[in-house]
Order: sequence, then structure tokens, then C-alpha cells
Amino acid sequence: MATLGIRRPRNVDWKRAAAILYGDWGTSKAYVVGIAFALAGYASFWPLLAVCVLTVIVGFNYTRVCKYYPDGGGVYSSASAHSKWLALVGGMLLCADYIVTAALSCLDGFHYLGAHDPVRIAILAIFFIGVLNFFGPKHTGSLAILLAIPTVIVVVTLGVFALPHLSAVRVETPKTGFGGSWAIMAGLILTLSGVETVANMTGVMEVSSRGKGEPTIDPTVKKTIWPVLIEVCIFTALLGLAMHALPGLSVHEVAGPHGVEQHVIGPDAATNPQHRQLEASMLHYMGEAFVGKWFAWVVGIVFALLLLSATNTAIVGLVSVIFMMARDGRLPRHFTSLNRFGVPWIPLLIATIIPLLVLDAVNNIQGLASLYAIGVVGAITVDLGSSAFNFRLPMKPWERGLLIGTSLLLAGIWVTIAVTKPYALLFALLVVGFGVLMTTKWIKGPAAEAGEIGFDTKAMGVPVLEPVMATGPAMTAATGGAILVAARGPTDVLKFAVDEAALRGAVLYVLFVREIAVTIPTTSHWRNDPDASAVFKAARELAGPRGVQVLPVYTNSDSPAPIILDLAATVGVEYLIMGGSHRSRLVNLLKGDVIGDVARQLPPNIRLLIYG
Repeated sequence: MATLGIRRPRNVDWKRAAAILYGDWGTSKAYVVGIAFALAGYASFWPLLAVCVLTVIVGFNYTRVCKYYPDGGGVYSSASAHSKWLALVGGMLLCADYIVTAALSCLDGFHYLGAHDPVRIAILAIFFIGVLNFFGPKHTGSLAILLAIPTVIVVVTLGVFALPHLSAVRVETPKTGFGGSWAIMAGLILTLSGVETVANMTGVMEVSSRGKGEPTIDPTVKKTIWPVLIEVCIFTALLGLAMHALPGLSVHEVAGPHGVEQHVIGPDAATNPQHRQLEASMLHYMGEAFVGKWFAWVVGIVFALLLLSATNTAIVGLVSVIFMMARDGRLPRHFTSLNRFGVPWIPLLIATIIPLLVLDAVNNIQGLASLYAIGVVGAITVDLGSSAFNFRLPMKPWERGLLIGTSLLLAGIWVTIAVTKPYALLFALLVVGFGVLMTTKWIKGPAAEAGEIGFDTKAMGVPVLEPVMATGPAMTAATGGAILVAARGPTDVLKFAVDEAALRGAVLYVLFVREIAVTIPTTSHWRNDPDASAVFKAARELAGPRGVQVLPVYTNSDSPAPIILDLAATVGVEYLIMGGSHRSRLVNLLKGDVIGDVARQLPPNIRLLIYG
């Protein structure tokens, strides 16, 4: 059977993309500023400023990478152009980044809330977020905007109130020499965290046309990256400078699980637990010192919510990367198995359990920051280097040279982290080693077909259907109109749609949306999908005797409503038929109401019929 294929719509504009990016990238200042003081004391402004400059360079590099990878840039995609093994290493380094992001962000979020036992509560929170994601990703663009706006307001307010105190700053000259300053800068490289997010979103970003009508995402990418980049760098540097005006800060060395740790404490640390490890919640303390205690609570709540959102984003991102590698046959095919809500359940289990274990083993901010840095720097290095040496990309010489130079600089920082933090190197090797182990045939079994998706369903074994009906949108012009039915299975809704099409002499579009709840564009084929095969077979058997012309349409998406709306408007149907939802109120609350979303946005010239 021939089908009409439609792509996941590019419906993420720059505002939503920037909000999602800020939810990951914008959290870095919550802990980088405090860690800087822990590493360099009153000389921390200089390495922090150097890292901000490097962040600008890397951010500019990503405007180039995204431009040349409009269907999904990320480290995995760029490295795949060279070698499946390099792609595996890059993908696993990104997994290491996401693992520690989830642990670090959640722990720091509860530091900002002043939790008595932040480690234990963070472990419970990660588990709870994982359970919620069983019903599908929860970090939408709307939620990202909702959290990004108050965070920007708080950061700007804190920066404004910090300005009068800049006259009292105490900035010392670094006394560690070039080697020591380089090592400190490597410890602050966390300002780069989150930049890979934008590269993985290009496949769903809105496109625009240039003068000759050539579609491009370049304007969307620039509008996404630059506002976030400017905010992150300017306010990280400003708050890092203003921190030097805080009175009574000191650094204490204590024995930790990975050697001597340096903790920042305030003048009243003996009586105020909030001020005993200020590297974990420095902005909270700055809000109290520059504005007042009430504003400190505002800072704590806003940043805690943003950090918990970053935890959720990291878990969703980790699920997506594991699923993508399994879909491409580089991890076991069982990792593509979906639950009834379209969520890859094995990757979700991994994305929930591993951050818990990491947080339990490394239960402090600085230790997690080192693990975080080696993953994110490694992934960015591989991404930029792979893009630079992909000579099939029509880059200008200066673009390629900039990418090569930046990747070499980051490679040097990665080596520094590996040498100075051997346990971070061990963590990276374990994560990459796990990927290599899972790739070997004696673990993975027979190679999965490229793009193959696993379906946890009893409908296996449905025969492949032969082409029996003509297809094409032009058919609607010669008939009595068009009807679209969004079918979830061979149910009474499908029979009702065939009856309506026969009564009205209309063409019937039978749409099956395979819900794959990952945040990256992905592909699947109806021939590998037993549920879709069953729907199209039933449509053929019902429509044949009635003389109804059926146009099967198959696609996949993490959100069916936009697909249904886009197809209904594109082909100009008169009626849209959907089956009534039989899900519980709790599931509708967590998963969303597709019928309600469609009804609210459906054009007035299309009538919605709900059956059942």
C-alpha cells in the first residue's frame, strides 16, 4: 500500500527555542559563580571572564554548526559523517553530560531552596521526574517560556542592585601562574553547559526563505542563540565581579570523597546553614546581601524551579539520544521499544536510575561539576571538530578555521580536566565503554535495521499490504470533498469515517500518527509498524466494497495534535473525525488532551466530528 508521508512540522519558533535553550544554558550561573570563588577566591573574576569570552566564541561556532545541519546538528549527527565509532563516542559523551546535568541541577535546586538534606530530596525528585516522563516529555516550549521570563527578571534585578556595590569590589591578581589559571578556567568551563541543546533542536525549528526562496533556519538559529548567549555571559561576568564586594567570604578546605574540597562560607556560617556552602547557592546569598532576605527567597524559588526544569530537560534529552543511537543500530534494538504513550521505556529507565546512582556516589556540587565538565567539553569538542573536518559542508575558509581552532582549544581543556580530575576521566571512560560494550554483536544480537523502531504491542505479524489505491492530494478535486480521520486502531471510528465518506462521495484520508515521545526528529515506516498496518488494512477492507477512495497517511511525532491540524489545513478537508478519549483524567492531565488541543486550534471552515 502506498502512503502519503508527512514530516514532523517545523513549529518551534525562535522564542520557544530560546526559552528551552535558556532553561539549560541559563542555569550555569547558578553554580559557576560560586565555584569560581571556591577555586580562586578574590582572584576568580579573571578566569571567569576568560570563560565568558570562550563561551561567546563557542556560541558563535554553534550558529555555524546549526546552519549547516538544519535537520539536527548535535554531536551525534556531525560525528556520524565520519565514523560510526566517532558518533558513538560523541553520543556517549553527550549522555555523560546529560547524566550529570540531571544530578547536578537537581541537587543545586534544593540547595537554593535551603533543603536540610538536599541529596536525599534530590534523589527522590529525580525518581519522581522519571515517573512523570513515563507519560511523555513534559518540557514544552510554553513551560520553558513560563520559567525563563521570571528568571531573566530576577537576574536583571540582581544585576541592577549589584551595580552600586561595584565600587567596593576586591579583585586580586591571580598568583597561580599560567598553569594554575588554566586549570581554574578548566574548572569553570560549565558556562558552556546547554549549548548542545540548540543543535539538537534544528530539525523542528521554523525555516525562512532568502532572496532566492532558498529555505534556511539561519535567522531562527541566530535569534535563538544570541539573546541567551548575551544574557549568560554578561550577567555571569557581572555577578562574578559583584561577588567580590560581598563581605566576609572565605574558602575552607575539607576532606571529601575525591580529595580535598574547597567550600565557600559566609560570615555567619556557624548560625546559618544556608551560608555554609555558598558555592552551591551564591546567587541566593547575593540577593540577600544586595536586596534583602525577601528577595533571597525569590531568587531561591525561581532558580530552584529553573534547575528542576533543567533536570527534566536532561532526562528527556538523555532518553532521546539513547533512542536515536538504538534506532541507528548502534545500541541494542530493544532500546527502541515504546510504551503505550510512545516513550522509549528502557532509555527512560536508564535516564532515571543512572543519575540517581551518580548523585548518591558524588553528592557534592564541585565533584559533580567535574564530571559534568568532562562530558560537555568532550561532546562540544567532537561536534565542532567533526563539523570542521566535514569537507562536504560548504563552509567558508574562515568558518572552518574558527571551528578547528575552537575545537583544539577545547580539546586542551578536556585533557586538563582528565589529568587533574582522574575520577572524572574514569566516569567518561565508563560511559563510553558502556556504549562500546552495547554495540558489540555478542551483546546486541543481530544488527537492527536502520531506522527500525520497536513496538510493544500484540498486533505483530500483520501482513504487508500491496498498493491497491491511487494516492495524491489532487484526487480531492474530482470528488465530493475530503474527510480526514485520525485513527488509533481498526475501531468503530474508522468504520464511521468510511460510512461518511461513502455518503458524501468524498476522499477519505486515514491518518495514523505513531507517537514517539522524544524531542529529536526521528523516522519510522508504516511497514515496520504493526498498528499502522492493521489500520490501513482495515481501511482497505471497509472502503473497497463501498467504492471509497482512501489515502493512507503515516508519520510520527511527539505531539499528534499539530500533525492533525497541519494535515487537515494542507489538504483542505471539510470534516475531521476523531474518536472520543477513554483515558483517565489523571492520564489526560499528565499526557494532554489531543482532542481538546485540536478543537481549540481547528480552522472554522473545518468541522470536527467526535465519535464515541
